[in-house]
Amino acid sequence: MNWFNKIAERKTPPGLEADVLRLLPRVAVIGVLSLCTLSFFARVLPAEAGVDIDKRILSIDIFAMAVGISLLSFILLAALGAFAVHVMKGPAYVADAYPVPHADEPDTE
Repeated sequence: MNWFNKIAERKTPPGLEADVLRLLPRVAVIGVLSLCTLSFFARVLPAEAGVDIDKRILSIDIFAMAVGISLLSFILLAALGAFAVHVMKGPAYVADAYPVPHADEPDTE
C-alpha cells in the first residue's frame, strides 16, 4: 500500500523564500559582528571628561545584547516563515478517491 502518491511533474519553483533562507546566515553574522564591534569600540575609544567609563561600557553592552537578541529573534522568525513556505511549495500528493453519489446531478436542496 502506497500512502503517498505524488502528482507527476508538479513542483512549484523556489521563489523569494529560497533567497531569504540563503541570506539569513549572512545577516546574522554581520549583525552580531557589528554589535561586537560597537562594544569593542566602547572599550577602546577614549571617554569624554566627566563621564563614568564603567557605566558607559555597561550601558552599551546592555544595548548591544538587547539589539542582538531582537535581531536573532527576527532572524529565527523569518527563517521559520521561509521554511514553512518552502515546505508547502513541495510536491503535491494525490488524495484517496471519494465517490460522490450526486456528482452527475447535483442536489437542488
